[in-house]
Amino acid sequence: MFNLLLADGSRLWNNDLWYALPAIVAVSLVYAATRHERMRPIWLHAGRVAGWIIGFMFIVCVVLVFLSWMT
Repeated sequence: MFNLLLADGSRLWNNDLWYALPAIVAVSLVYAATRHERMRPIWLHAGRVAGWIIGFMFIVCVVLVFLSWMT
């Protein structure tokens, strides 16, 4: 009945949110590579950018779940 993101174990591998992982990795690596030339700063910056993206997606998800409970 209520499926909060990955809470439903039967659909764990069929969830469309898994498609976000390669997109987050690709976007963060490309963005970091445009800012740095050496590999170590690229990896560090890509990790920070990926954290920001995941955090933003989590906040948006929490807001949408809250709004869906309000209706």
